Amino acid sequence: MPAEPLSQQEIEARLGDLPGWSLEGGRINCTYRLRSHFAAVALTVHVAQIQDELNHHSDLTLGYNTVALSVTTHDAGDVVTGHDLALAARVAAIADGHGVR
Repeated sequence: MPAEPLSQQEIEARLGDLPGWSLEGGRINCTYRLRSHFAAVALTVHVAQIQDELNHHSDLTLGYNTVALSVTTHDAGDVVTGHDLALAARVAAIADGHGVR
């Protein structure tokens, strides 16, 4: 059974607890800046591990000292669901440990 889409109001309310995350173009997005390329790579690997644990994957982009995530639930028609917010919350919980700025 696919996850149910969330309303814009519910998404925005839940994003209030996730610093740096925003709703843009029907997706939730966040870009983390880190102190070095190595730190950005380490965060990317940690995010990939979380995505595999949740069996829910984002578009993940590694830059020199940035990591950008953009998330929707493909199985629900590329809309934001609770799965997306759960992934964002897990990522937000580990980001500070990687030295995000």
